[in-house]
Amino acid sequence: MRLPFETLRDEFKRVLRSLNFTDEKAGLCATIFAESSRDGVYSHGLNRFPVFVDFVKEGLVKPDAEPTKQNGFGALERWDGNLGPGMLNAGFCMGRAIELAAKHGIGCVALKNTNHWMRAGTYGWQAAEAGMIGICFTNTIANLPPWGGAEPRLGNNPLVIAVPRNEGHIVLDMAISQYSVGKLNQYKNNNEQLPVAGGYDSSGALSTDPAEILESKRLLPVGFWKGSGLSMMLDLLATVLSEGNSTARITKSGKETSNCQVFICIRPELNTAAQQAIEEVIEYTKTSQPADGGFVAYPGENTLRTREKSLKEGVWVDERIWEIVKAL
Repeated sequence: MRLPFETLRDEFKRVLRSLNFTDEKAGLCATIFAESSRDGVYSHGLNRFPVFVDFVKEGLVKPDAEPTKQNGFGALERWDGNLGPGMLNAGFCMGRAIELAAKHGIGCVALKNTNHWMRAGTYGWQAAEAGMIGICFTNTIANLPPWGGAEPRLGNNPLVIAVPRNEGHIVLDMAISQYSVGKLNQYKNNNEQLPVAGGYDSSGALSTDPAEILESKRLLPVGFWKGSGLSMMLDLLATVLSEGNSTARITKSGKETSNCQVFICIRPELNTAAQQAIEEVIEYTKTSQPADGGFVAYPGENTLRTREKSLKEGVWVDERIWEIVKAL
């Protein structure tokens, strides 16, 4: 079923207000959840909302917490999220990176003791809307086996790279596994198989069955050993720059909380030559002959298409989860 964007947002806000969020914070969080579903990232929109509510009730997410600055030098700052709502901490820190880049040409903000930031791409879009190149990443609880290993020891650490563009921003938002855990759960709940193999079953064979992959806890890293290495490096960077918890420490706590994130902004000179270069890259890529009735798209293009459809026809929601949210 489809619902107006405002209906979805207002219901999220109602629930959050009942959990002692201020009106402003409830509105900001509700908007981010609703925008994720609006843009087609259902796994981190409506579908993730009940989990977020549980974390708030368990005291893992503190509605009244504010980020505090630890130190800084020039274009680099380090902040403590104090276990506040992850999306608010992330939005604030990307905002600081934007301000630093406006002043210095580049800005980097490292954040520790924060919570899940929900859709990673939110902060790439934030940077691009401000006219900035944005790069951000986070570490997570261990839910990805290292290449050559059978047990999770790496975080499925999302990476976002965004480039502003007048005709539609280019925003890469990728998990380090072939499918995020949220996406696997979405396929599982819909009783659907994956389009391509996303991990291993209990016997060690590649599988397109999301339930088997979630059961085995053996997700497939993108690029096999390359994705495994990239995940480790993102964890190292996030931990060292923020002086916060590594994936190992987060995992030992038993809950995905008190993690680390990094937000980098670069102020580009988007003169005519730069804009022409951007269009050249996109246009040349799109000259590739589509395979199997497919569609060649730049990162973020399908998001814009889904957003337009959602605003016109309503945001698609899983009726079962919608009923759960309404009962909260």
